[in-house]
Amino acid sequence: MTERKPPGVDFESFVDRQIRQATARGDFAELPGFGKPLASLDAPYDDLWWVKDKMHREGFAVLPPALALRKEAEDALEAALAARTEQRARTVLTEINEKIRAALRMPPPGPPLGLTEFDVDEVLGTWRASHPDSA
Repeated sequence: MTERKPPGVDFESFVDRQIRQATARGDFAELPGFGKPLASLDAPYDDLWWVKDKMHREGFAVLPPALALRKEAEDALEAALAARTEQRARTVLTEINEKIRAALRMPPPGPPLGLTEFDVDEVLGTWRASHPDSA
């Protein structure tokens, strides 16, 4: 006569079996960070840590659209002034001016935009002054 065990004692769920088999095959051995402490282990606990991490990895902006456009305009001005050629600077300014023009026609939600289009000739004059060898 065989001994009967109470239900649930020897039970291995489908998920548990899949994890055990994957571990035995070594499927988890090459995961990034395997066997290393978490980088944020000493950081204070944040309930939304995973949301912030996902947004950072995916490149999402946490700024309202108006503020994101302001930041993009600042970055574009810096890029135009640092451009290697006048044509590249003009292209950068033209692209950001198109975005600013669209936002002025249909303001994005959030705080006021507070932007006007860049005067391309004025910015290019500043670019020429800082690049005397390009003439």
